[in-house]
Amino acid sequence: MCGDYVVHSRCALGKDVWDGEDLENVPEEDNKLQDVTSFDIISDGVILHFLHDHHLRLKVSILYDENKFCQACVLPIVEGNFYSCMECDFIFHETCPNSCRILLHALHPHQLTLEHVEYDSCRFMCNACERFCGGFIYGCHIRECKFYLDVRCASIYEPFNYKYHEHSMFLASDPKEELLCQVCKTICHKQLNCIKCDFIVCIKCATLPEKVRYKHDKHFLRVLFGEELCKGDWCEVCERNLRATDTKVFYWCNECGTTFHIECLFGGDLIYVKPGQTLKFFDRDAEILGKSNLSRPLCMNPDCKNPCQVKILKTYNDIVCSVKCGNQVFY
Repeated sequence: MCGDYVVHSRCALGKDVWDGEDLENVPEEDNKLQDVTSFDIISDGVILHFLHDHHLRLKVSILYDENKFCQACVLPIVEGNFYSCMECDFIFHETCPNSCRILLHALHPHQLTLEHVEYDSCRFMCNACERFCGGFIYGCHIRECKFYLDVRCASIYEPFNYKYHEHSMFLASDPKEELLCQVCKTICHKQLNCIKCDFIVCIKCATLPEKVRYKHDKHFLRVLFGEELCKGDWCEVCERNLRATDTKVFYWCNECGTTFHIECLFGGDLIYVKPGQTLKFFDRDAEILGKSNLSRPLCMNPDCKNPCQVKILKTYNDIVCSVKCGNQVFY
């Protein structure tokens, strides 16, 4: 029994909740892996994660390095302690090893298992935020449904406290209903709704990192959208006018007054993939390259032609700045 947990019969039979199997008179099986931690404690400050072969030691984060990525969430370590491999370059945020091995999530009726994407290949797109993921994912392999969640989207639970809204948020009861995100002003495919007002935020925006750093700014940045956009005129990195782009959400330094495109800080739709991995476009594999401090090649998409700021997609002699541009150039 689950105490006072109650759900409408119509809601409980939704395809996103129920897998269609009648389990009446079928005894419930306990999943032993559900209570098993993802790592073993070897000694004080040293762990062994089940998805890595070497021991990891807890260290104190002192200097921010934008080129060092957590292997689970694929975000830079901006503050706090982190785990570092004692034999290779593998690193974790201190909290990322705590992701459970088996997950039951409200976005999918089947059990999900924590997996590590192959380092040299990025084949998975998160079904919640619709971004490619080159780190840790939760995958479902029942009946070949091919459902995947990255570890950031998998961490969403109800009620969800979105930092930029005063009320608690809940996952949409009707996932087929496409509504407008109040942050990025685009149509949502997976969203969180406020039941007290009309505020809606897509999971892509809801999972943007709250604490962000830029190498030339000692302060943390915060998300900027809506009426607050008047605070910034241009992006500090690419120096483009913010109102001349289609982007509706940015990062903003409250202390310095500087504003940044998300793609200029992280790489836009390449935010959760790592340099050295590849993405497949039709019959071509594009290599993901890291940011170069010496040059900013121009994107070869004729509708873009902007300097590639962070991560670059390259195949043969073609270079683009994003997956969106790659879909137009790599054919």
